[in-house]
Amino acid sequence: MGYYIAPRFLDKLAVHITKNFLNLPGVRVPLILGIHGRKGEGKSFQCELVFERMGIEVTHISGGELESPDAGDPARLIRLRYRETAELIKVRGKMCVLMINDLDAGAGRFDEGTQYTVNTQLVNATLMNIADNPTDVQLPGSYDSTPLHRVPIIVTGNDFSTLYAPLIRDGRMEKFYWQPDRDDKVGIVKGIFESDGLSQREIEQLVDTFVNQSVDFFSALRSRIYDEQIRDFIHQTGFERVSLRVVNSQEGPPAFKKPDFSLSHLIEAGKLMVGEQQRVETSQLVDEYNRLNRGKNYQPVPPTPIATPVSKPSTNGSHQQKTSSTHVTLETQEQIRQILAQGYKITFEHIDERRFRTGSWASCGTIHIDAESDAVSTLESHLAEYSGEYVRLVGIDPKAKRRVVETIIQRPNGKN
Repeated sequence: MGYYIAPRFLDKLAVHITKNFLNLPGVRVPLILGIHGRKGEGKSFQCELVFERMGIEVTHISGGELESPDAGDPARLIRLRYRETAELIKVRGKMCVLMINDLDAGAGRFDEGTQYTVNTQLVNATLMNIADNPTDVQLPGSYDSTPLHRVPIIVTGNDFSTLYAPLIRDGRMEKFYWQPDRDDKVGIVKGIFESDGLSQREIEQLVDTFVNQSVDFFSALRSRIYDEQIRDFIHQTGFERVSLRVVNSQEGPPAFKKPDFSLSHLIEAGKLMVGEQQRVETSQLVDEYNRLNRGKNYQPVPPTPIATPVSKPSTNGSHQQKTSSTHVTLETQEQIRQILAQGYKITFEHIDERRFRTGSWASCGTIHIDAESDAVSTLESHLAEYSGEYVRLVGIDPKAKRRVVETIIQRPNGKN
């Protein structure tokens, strides 16, 4: 199957990689090329096609490898892979590159709810250091004075605005926004359906019918066409025997005839896929669930202190303080949700004013909670039970067995 390489993509990668292997006097060449754009447009696959075309060997790092339970491991991994690639250049005598896929997913910060860890900081700092000193990349705990060969780094991602700004500045990273135009998309889709007998006009009509879809939509569409035959095969074989027939079968792998790749059939299947996309986008089931779930556990109130005292005349004419409400505020509820979303558990502690000075907090008697509804209802009961004391929320990391959050929720007599 002859896949299509977009000329703009080929030129950008070829120039960047070649320039990093040349000695240009008085020219500072960025070590990193950042390829970004919307999801599903074939950034990584186009890179693989260019590498194959140019005969380049690649060392891969996934964005998922940029986090670890042990601080410093991802940064060490980057340095190790960089040095291995430099050694490959020396041994093989050919161009080699280091490629990091989905850098923003591993090292980006999308909102205030994204946890910014020590490893995230070290990954950013390591890439900046390598970009500034590409021939002097050392492993922790050792030093080798022998200069390394310069290794071009290719990174892909969807949104580089989530990355640490000094890392993506000009001089360290050259940016390339990849958005295939109509000609590029027609060429790519033609390569996908090359063996299926579609004419150039039919390919163009298919692309124009789904003009807002990304490249991976058309690859998924081709796969969807085989579903009918596979469904018939399963029914003929029997659900109970499919595993025995497909895996390690002495009859050999099942064979399928070429399905119907007519333009009308492709458009029909494509519209079904678009309908599924729209249902996902418009369902908003999470919002509906959260809204219903909140309604069962608390009544929304303005974000004021959780225990607001009011004066109520006593029978002897004096005034005494009484809490008007123990409902959990939206602000506290959001904090609970964020803690639980990061995989942590929640418990509660209380203390009276006298012991507060010594910090002798006592447990409210609850085990570690991992459900939002349980946390909210438990907190409400504790606020009522310990209305004249301090009550605080504690977030626990169950893996590291350490506290990650300590927040005072209620103070005596409504003091903030």
